[in-house]
Amino acid sequence: MKIYISADMEGITGVTNADFLLPSEPNYEYGRRLMEHDVNAVIESALEGGATEIVVADSHSSGNNLRLDHLHPGATLISGIPRDNYMMSGLTSDFAAVFFVGYHARHGMPGVLSHAYWFKNMTVNGVEVGEIGFNTIYAGLLGVPVALVTGDDKASEETKRIVPDAVTGIVKQALSRTSAICLSLQQSRKVLMARTKEAMGKIDQLAPFQVKLPVEVHIEFMHSGQAEIASCIPGVRRLPNGTITAYEAKDAITYYRTMEIMASLANTTRFF
Repeated sequence: MKIYISADMEGITGVTNADFLLPSEPNYEYGRRLMEHDVNAVIESALEGGATEIVVADSHSSGNNLRLDHLHPGATLISGIPRDNYMMSGLTSDFAAVFFVGYHARHGMPGVLSHAYWFKNMTVNGVEVGEIGFNTIYAGLLGVPVALVTGDDKASEETKRIVPDAVTGIVKQALSRTSAICLSLQQSRKVLMARTKEAMGKIDQLAPFQVKLPVEVHIEFMHSGQAEIASCIPGVRRLPNGTITAYEAKDAITYYRTMEIMASLANTTRFF
């Protein structure tokens, strides 16, 4: 049984603010150790639950946070950027399930470090989504169900609205966007392993997220300059309000890669 893990950092045990997220920040080395703690707990439990192959995509920032010599030896690692389909790179239809580890709520929601790539808002067929929702839809287009999502309580709530049958592992309770009540590492390991075991046990009962192609994707940027650049992408049009662009995706590749290009452009122009 092949399991795909997409691992972010904002929803990891003990991570509460930007001090943990980038190499230039004071708590980054601690943050990556916490990330390894959560990912390894999920890998270990998945292997105990019958996984025969596990692929982990390091899906935070540059994708170079998880250290290979600190990763459970039962998994392989996708790291670095650029790469096709960034947070979902390497996912194919022959995987039994997707696990999102260390995920977070979408932009504008009260969860810890809530955001959605470099955007203000994202909608798919008129429904607001963040990284949980967007990536769940992508997995569904490939025919793979999302079985587990770990993060704070707000990420769990968001998950349950999108895929109510998925298992969620709550490792912290959000107090604000940059504070939380955090489980100890020992407590969170127990939670993560128990929820992973539960997810492994119900994979056969889960269905991929259903969405019919083509899908209409709207991306709202932080400012009009980002939307101007994004509208240069073939197939992308800019809506009248100035900060929203839209595109129609007729397949999974167009769905994800168009957004991926937009996110890269938004990142390069975010301060202008």
